[in-house]
Amino acid sequence: MNTASPRYTQTAIALHWLLALMIVGSFAVGSYMVDLPVSVTRLKLYNWHKWAGVLILALSALRLLWRLTHRPPADLPMPAWQRRAAHGAHVALYALFFAVPLMGWAYSSAAGFPIVLFGVLPLPDFVPASRELAEALKPWHGGLAKALAAVVLLHVAGALKHQFIDRDGLLRRMWPGRD
Repeated sequence: MNTASPRYTQTAIALHWLLALMIVGSFAVGSYMVDLPVSVTRLKLYNWHKWAGVLILALSALRLLWRLTHRPPADLPMPAWQRRAAHGAHVALYALFFAVPLMGWAYSSAAGFPIVLFGVLPLPDFVPASRELAEALKPWHGGLAKALAAVVLLHVAGALKHQFIDRDGLLRRMWPGRD
């Protein structure tokens, strides 16, 4: 493991912001597409959403591997309850980074709609096709995505609290660029 520095590594920062953008974009597209009538646009958005989910899953694995092999900056002084809340939020984020796309993949497979990454690379079905299973999994994917959105909002609120109320430099540690 590397020694701690006052900032996260450039790789950790890049993975953080890339995943943040992809998750927000995927959530927005997912929320929009479900109410569209069957059309070419809806099918394109569903494919984009699936591709984003696969990339989010892969980048989450890379991010977790990076995090496990690179020490984060030392904790800033804060009350124990805030440290526990931050730790719990991070655990929830990482769990949901995997659970949401895996549930989406399972739902897509159960519904009989394979994922063909970028229209070129067919991915194996995650579960067998089953109308009953698809109906059972569909609300789980949406519910977990909403849970992820809620934890992301808490994460952002915590970062903004540290930036504008505590003024302790926490946000600067994950902000792109150099000090």
